[in-house]
Amino acid sequence: MQRRPGGTLSRRPLHLIWILDASGSMRVDGKIQALNVAIRETIPHLAAAAADNPGSELFARAIAFSTSARWHIAAPTPIADVRWTDVTADGRTAMGEALAMVASEMKSPPMPERAVSPVLVLVTDGYYTDDFDAGLRTLLAEEWGREARRLSISIGRDVSRRALTAFIGDEAIEPLQANNPEALVRQIRWASLSGVQSSSQTLDDGERRRLHHAQAAAPAAASDEW
Repeated sequence: MQRRPGGTLSRRPLHLIWILDASGSMRVDGKIQALNVAIRETIPHLAAAAADNPGSELFARAIAFSTSARWHIAAPTPIADVRWTDVTADGRTAMGEALAMVASEMKSPPMPERAVSPVLVLVTDGYYTDDFDAGLRTLLAEEWGREARRLSISIGRDVSRRALTAFIGDEAIEPLQANNPEALVRQIRWASLSGVQSSSQTLDDGERRRLHHAQAAAPAAASDEW
């Protein structure tokens, strides 16, 4: 809460939702373990960034999708209070269902009218097995879904690039690529932080694109590739 003459100014809520692939293929080559490490290591960086931003209050949630989609962190939780519990992997890839679940949270209410544009980060290592396009249409039918900063991360190369590009909704921005555990940590941290910072600081489109392309072009740490 910021104080000002004559009263107080409430911090505007900023909602971050990780949309995480927890299908059976994520068990291969330690991908699900690397995903859990990446989220856990990102949380303190987000908490530090949120503490330095007096204008907004960051809340985090997570959805995991496999044969069906489920809330892994259901309640909007202040980022400083988030305690990550590992996601486990099994089953198919209900990505469309996950997007429809996010869409239900993009309505107003439950989204407050004074919120900052939400940040949605989609992470997957494969191809959807349900109706992705219907889920995306449901998400984009909501004003907050359209206004959200939407970023996506490809784990490995055998991924539906069409889906990840459609989710972003900006032809000038490509999905981020993570081909090893070190790169996944880097990309999730960057996508989460840059999404939150661009949403709260209202970077213009050109600046967001320059930052994204610089990050996508950065060399990954040497490691065995997925």
